Amino acid sequence: MLKAASKRRLRARAHGLKPVVMVGTSGVTPAVAAAADLALDDHALIKVRVNAQDREQRRTFIDEICQKCRADLVQTVGHVAVLFREPEDSKLRESFSEVLN
Repeated sequence: MLKAASKRRLRARAHGLKPVVMVGTSGVTPAVAAAADLALDDHALIKVRVNAQDREQRRTFIDEICQKCRADLVQTVGHVAVLFREPEDSKLRESFSEVLN
C-alpha cells in the first residue's frame, strides 16, 4: 500500500504520461494483463485506458488488472487509471527512490 504522500508524488510524475495499455469491452484478457505486466516491469508507473462505459465495470476492470499485475492504484480520472508497481531493476528503483521513502 502506498502512503498519501507517495501517491501525490506519483500523480505528479504520471501527469505527462500517455496510456500505454488499453482495456477493451472484453475486459482484462491474458494479453492485456501480459502487456500491463511488461509495461510495469519496464516503467514501474503507467497509465491504463479502460474503455468501459459503466463506471462500476471500469472499476472492476481496474481492480482486476491491479490484482493480476500486483500493482497499486495511484489514481483514476475518467477512463484512465494510473498504476504503480515497485521496480525490481536497480536503476529504475533509484529513479523512484524519493517516492518509495
